[in-house]
Amino acid sequence: MKDSQMIQQLYEAYGKELFLYLFSMCQSRELSEDLLQETYVKALLSLSVQHGNMRAWLYLVARNLCLNALKKEKRRFPAEIPDVPDGEAGILEQFIKKEQNRMLYRAMARLPSRKREILQLQYFSGLPLREIAEILRVSPENVRVLSHRAKQELKKYLKEDGYGIS
Repeated sequence: MKDSQMIQQLYEAYGKELFLYLFSMCQSRELSEDLLQETYVKALLSLSVQHGNMRAWLYLVARNLCLNALKKEKRRFPAEIPDVPDGEAGILEQFIKKEQNRMLYRAMARLPSRKREILQLQYFSGLPLREIAEILRVSPENVRVLSHRAKQELKKYLKEDGYGIS
């Protein structure tokens, strides 16, 4: 298989989820697109090197590029969730969903960055704990514990903000 075909297959398989992950970290569409492109350039340059889990490796590369870019730009995690229109729901449902998302986003912003990132990878990217451990270079048990603690903190923050959780 040619390198260009391999990159195309990797992009089709993981491009959208990597973009969403990058966007969740930097909150900039332009920067996310640039970092995604740079991730795949790095993948193209290192295809001769065998990687056991390409998905986890791509996330690791994307994460490192994003952290470097954010460090360069000295950006902070934004306080507001970006507006995402939902054409299917009624106005009331849109408002409720937007408010729920805003509360969740604010609560997640209060989490320490490592815990926030674990939840983003686990729930928004759908990665298993083993792959998250590879990306973050920690043990799967450490990821499991941090995930549990992050969910407990998130629940506490949501309750403090008046969001009823059972």
